[in-house]
Amino acid sequence: MSKGLPKRSENYSEWYNELVKRAGLAENSAVRGCMVIKPYGFAIWEKMQRALDDMFKATGHQNAYFPLFVPRSFLEKEEEHAEGFAKECAVVTHYRLKADPSGKGLIVDPDSKLEEELIIRPTSEAVIWNAYKNWIQSWRDLPILINQWANVVRWEMRTRIFLRTAEFLWQEGHTAHATEQEAVAETEQMLGVYADFAEKWMAMPVIQGVKTPSERFAGAVETYCIEALMQDGKALQAGTSHFLGQNFARSFDVKFVNKENQLEFAWATSWGVSTRLMGALIMAHSDDNGLVLPPKLAPIQVVIIPIYKTEEDLAKISERIDPVMAELKSLGISVKYDDDDKQRSGWKFAEYELKGVPVRLAVGMRDLENRTIEVARRDTLTKESRPIDGVVEHIRTLLDEIQVAIYDRALQFRNANIFPVDTWDEFKEQIEKGGFISAHWDGTEETEAKIKEETKATIRCIPLNSIEEAGKCVYSGAESAKRVIFARAY
Repeated sequence: MSKGLPKRSENYSEWYNELVKRAGLAENSAVRGCMVIKPYGFAIWEKMQRALDDMFKATGHQNAYFPLFVPRSFLEKEEEHAEGFAKECAVVTHYRLKADPSGKGLIVDPDSKLEEELIIRPTSEAVIWNAYKNWIQSWRDLPILINQWANVVRWEMRTRIFLRTAEFLWQEGHTAHATEQEAVAETEQMLGVYADFAEKWMAMPVIQGVKTPSERFAGAVETYCIEALMQDGKALQAGTSHFLGQNFARSFDVKFVNKENQLEFAWATSWGVSTRLMGALIMAHSDDNGLVLPPKLAPIQVVIIPIYKTEEDLAKISERIDPVMAELKSLGISVKYDDDDKQRSGWKFAEYELKGVPVRLAVGMRDLENRTIEVARRDTLTKESRPIDGVVEHIRTLLDEIQVAIYDRALQFRNANIFPVDTWDEFKEQIEKGGFISAHWDGTEETEAKIKEETKATIRCIPLNSIEEAGKCVYSGAESAKRVIFARAY
């Protein structure tokens, strides 16, 4: 058996990288900065997708698909948007290769130069709003509520699997509305959808808030976000929802005739979450033994391991376990019966612990005689012997308990690591220890930039539920009306 994982307390980064690899979630690819998401990791992402997709459709959205390539002129139409993404763009300039005359491989065919360069989408506002121009003429065509599941490319220089890669998977919602009020309501609604998903599915508490002007999405009027705290005390932006105003409608000349028979520009939103949620899931809950997965997102919710010496013993155990498995499956619980004889039971226990399977059942010949079964919880690493009769109902209840317990533990950790700070010395001392710092800010970009320069801390958000409270900016001493959340972040 391989040695254990690195300890989080000793090297959090190495622990994370090793866990991603050993749990079979993903690996680095031959393409720099890109990842291969392996079947077990992709199974978790698929569960996230299904849950989110259901939530989007329940709020009236439909899925569509738009091109991977964005003409450079499209990206340039919204000036702030173009400037915000320029440094991350991968650009296609030619469309053909040919044999090198020297006989050494392939070269770019100079005769295949594109008339206009194509950007591999870093985000799809530009190409989608160019399409919306043809879709929208009247207020009767609105709202348009579209989501797409896609990949995007942002040419990151420093990468880490799931958290920051050159190519990643995500969903991006793009909506068009007849009024400003409708667009703002959509932006806030989708932020709520993300917060519900994070807390009820991922068991990860989040703070809902708005970004400061310097942290807004390029081209947005307002950016809303959910911020989570990881176990190493760093923040992670888990989702964003943007009110785009009429910026993209103006850039792409998307006008409609309103109810008063007047021509006006449409109002826009965009919102998205990505495979970065996989990194959040790992870092919010997992321990030195491996993954800890909330049951709602676990590919395998229950694993059953028979402990036997002979094929005859296995047959007897299987005969008793088959009805238990059938009943679990009938309740929609994903269950695996691991009777593979290539590995010993001790290895299997460690492997499923590493993979974060919420409930493990073990049954041997003595259990059969006693009509019992061993039930182990991954989140608490506790186990107990239960009567095999009625174990299915116990497991159904237990999975719900585990989901709640994982959230409660993460919430206690988050709440214990929010630190109100009132002086600059306190701020500098606390930021080295990690956590969310709740502090007054004078509202200027100059102060925000200086704090970031001196401490590497950023304003994660201005919480939506923040209380008006007169105070002094922690850095400048100028007047401040409320506290904001600072942290170092991924």
